[in-house]
Amino acid sequence: MLLRTENLSKHFGGLRAVDGIDFELEEGEVRGLIGPNGSGKSTFFNLVSGIYRPDEGSRIRIGGQDTTHFEPHRIAALGVARTFQLLRVFSEMTVLENLLVGHHLHVAYGPVAAVLGTRRMRNEERRVREEMMELLAFIGLADFAAMLASELSVGQRRLLALGRAMAMRPRLLMLDEPAAGLSPVNVDNLLRIIVGLKERYGLTVIIVEHILRVVMDTCEKVTVLDHGQKIAEGTPDEVKTDHAVIEAYLGREMEDDEVRRVLQG
Repeated sequence: MLLRTENLSKHFGGLRAVDGIDFELEEGEVRGLIGPNGSGKSTFFNLVSGIYRPDEGSRIRIGGQDTTHFEPHRIAALGVARTFQLLRVFSEMTVLENLLVGHHLHVAYGPVAAVLGTRRMRNEERRVREEMMELLAFIGLADFAAMLASELSVGQRRLLALGRAMAMRPRLLMLDEPAAGLSPVNVDNLLRIIVGLKERYGLTVIIVEHILRVVMDTCEKVTVLDHGQKIAEGTPDEVKTDHAVIEAYLGREMEDDEVRRVLQG
């Protein structure tokens, strides 16, 4: 079991953002995490990645290790990488430099070697740059390696955020609305890249996404949250016909007609 949460909870004053969630994720699985706005999906991500501290009585285990009270950098060092709903790239750095920042945990030389400019340091820098260029080629950004991140389109910056997370060599990749703001063509491209990355690097992936086609076409299993609680879990076909899921989505005003089409089959 790569990830397990027990009674995972987070209250903000009187608001129960996440309320007693038990969750298990197997190594190599691609899991979808869906639910209406405000259902607790991003809070769940923030708890697992160490950005928020869970309430007393909660437990989080990653790779068999209790990470409930770990800081984000300690969780990242265990092989957990994530993207965010809001694009967070280093705008004044180049595309390649953004990936090098993501890779910093795996640099094989220390500060003394960097200051002295040793042969080992130069060889390691060359190897890392080649590895990052290979990753950029895989996600379709190799031609933009020397361009400032601020000059990229929204779709390209989404890919850059994904690439920077992959530069961390994660075991667990957590994608928070990776298709937000993308055109249908770019959504299809993103789907192909996510599947390709999973197969090539043997990843375990959790995807939070409002464009349900991304989840239904990519994930083997889907977990559904509503009002901070887990209300359903199963295969995409099982989830989209579940009465509680349909009620959670269709019982409120929505702008995305695709939700209605997918859940009503």
